[in-house]
Amino acid sequence: MSVAAAGLQALVQQMQGVAQQAGGHQNAAQQAGGVSFAGELKGAIDRIDGLKQTAEAKAVAFSRGDSNVALNDVMVDMQKASVATEMGIQVRNRVLSAYREIMSMQV
Repeated sequence: MSVAAAGLQALVQQMQGVAQQAGGHQNAAQQAGGVSFAGELKGAIDRIDGLKQTAEAKAVAFSRGDSNVALNDVMVDMQKASVATEMGIQVRNRVLSAYREIMSMQV
């Protein structure tokens, strides 16, 4: 596993932990007919993981010599996965920053 893949895996695990912590509040939001934060977070993580898996599958197919996979498709998919991962990292950082700020507020 490459360093980037290991970093992405660690990010996904960390975000899933945050989503599970927020999961206790999910039932109340669903009962009220609203969108839950935990559900949206899980969906975003799944989309990022899907982009990563698609890029890896195309890269493997290209390296095996599959004539149906062009190099430019592989490169575009890899860039999509990279941008999505960076976006996920930035969202995680902002969520954690907001959480810390809320927890440090005086009531």
